[in-house]
Parts: sequence; structure tokens; C-alpha cells
Amino acid sequence: MSALRSKVMRPWWLLSPALITITLLVVVPMSLILIYSFYVNIDLGVDEPAFSFENWHELLTDSYYHVAIWKTFRLAAIVTVLAAVLGYIPAYFIANTKFRHKWLLLLLLILPFWVSFIIRTLSWIHIMGNQGAINGLLLWLGIIDEPLPMMFNEFAVVVGFIHVYLPYMILNVYVSLEGIDRNLVPAARTLGSSPWQAFLEVTLPLSLPGLAAGCLLVFVLTAGSYVTPLILGGPDDFLYGNLIYDAILSELNWPMGATLSFTLLVLLGIVVLIYSRIMGMNQLYKAFG
Repeated sequence: MSALRSKVMRPWWLLSPALITITLLVVVPMSLILIYSFYVNIDLGVDEPAFSFENWHELLTDSYYHVAIWKTFRLAAIVTVLAAVLGYIPAYFIANTKFRHKWLLLLLLILPFWVSFIIRTLSWIHIMGNQGAINGLLLWLGIIDEPLPMMFNEFAVVVGFIHVYLPYMILNVYVSLEGIDRNLVPAARTLGSSPWQAFLEVTLPLSLPGLAAGCLLVFVLTAGSYVTPLILGGPDDFLYGNLIYDAILSELNWPMGATLSFTLLVLLGIVVLIYSRIMGMNQLYKAFG
């Protein structure tokens, strides 16, 4: 009986460090945020403990927050689709190249991670700004008479997001492509498929798990970001993360910030659950394993 009980409890003992870590770093902080969302903000930085639904009522009834949620998910979807299209090509090239030093290509791919996220975002001001490299070149060539307005709008925000999160997409797709049996495509060719048909009917379907994992990462990271819209966007290009930033740091309304934060966690958690239900979480582990 004791041996049977020990066998039953062994998985829990092995999982206990991870469960304790998740509890302390995720469950407890998020529980405190949920509790704080029921507090009432009296003045700047002054909150009163109370079990009030005032913040939740404001969130559910004020269209300002609904628009922010819609804009955030719409922009995250646009960035995800563009990153999927742009990221698949280099991932396919790296996976199928005969270059002896493939590790060098992967190193170049992760090299941007060594530079600060904020510095990489700020660099676009010097590239797309009125006095930036693109406008300077076009003016010098005589193609335009005045600088193109490329900064501080939604276009600049999308470009900034793709620049930052594209490596996540490429890594996931690359891992998926590397796992495909090399004999499948030649086998399809011997059966009469053209290169394009072999790609559509063999390579692309087998790489979909990695593509879906990359889409999930890019979507979640984009929806939860606030720095890129803050630097590259205009006054109307705020996302939901910017509302959280303003509530906590500008208005010092921590209960409202807690309400907004917990809502974003739930919304993105639903997205992750849908992905896990359809695709599973294995590809996420492979990309960073």
C-alpha cells in the first residue's frame, strides 16, 4: 500500500518545484491584482479597500475601453498575419539552405535580441522620420519634394511591431520545418508533383504547427505591448496596454489599472486556450528548447 501511494505521489513531488514557482510568481500576484480591482480610488495614489464593482462597471459600460480592446486585437491580428507571411520566407530559406555554417544564419536571427527593445524601436525614428534615412534618400534622388509622413501613425506602429517580433515567428517556423522528413518532398516529386505542389501539399501542412505557434506568440506579445505605440504611434494609436500604463503611472489609479490588467490577462488567456485546444502547446516548447 505504501509503495502504491509512493508511486502515485511521485509525479506530484517532481512537479512541486514548478507548481510552487508558478503559484508564487503567477497565481499569487494575479490574485492580488484581482483583489485590488475591487478597491476604490479616492485621489491620486490614494485607494480605499472596498468590495466595489465600480471599476468593472466603468470598464463594461464605457465605450472608450471597448474601442481600445477592438483596436488592440485588430492591430495584433494585422501584425500577426504580416509577420507570418514575412517570416515564413527566411525560415524556409534557413531550413533548406546548403550553407555549411547554418548556425551563423541563426546567430544573425537572434542578434537583435542583444539590443534593447526600446533602442530598436527608437531607431525607426531615424529611418522613417522626416529627417530620416528613407525621406533623405528620396529627397536626394528627387523622387519627392517634401518628406513623406511615415511616423507617428498606425503604419509606423505596425512596422515597429514586425521588426521586434518577427524573429519569434521565424524561429518557430524554422523549428517546424527542420522537423520535416527530408525524403517526403523528393517522394512527392517522384509521384509527379511540381515543386510548388510539393510545397503546398507536403511542406506547408507539416509546418503549420510551427506557424501557428509563431502566430500565437506574435499576437500575444503585440496585444500586451505598450512601448511601441507610445514611441512610434500618434495620439489615436494607443492600445489597451497604453490604457494600463496611463491608469497606473499617469493617473495613479491603481484599482482601475488592476481591472484593466486582469481583463487583458483573461482575454489573452482565452486566445491561448483556443490555440492549445486546436494545436497543443508542444511547438512553443520546441522553439525555445
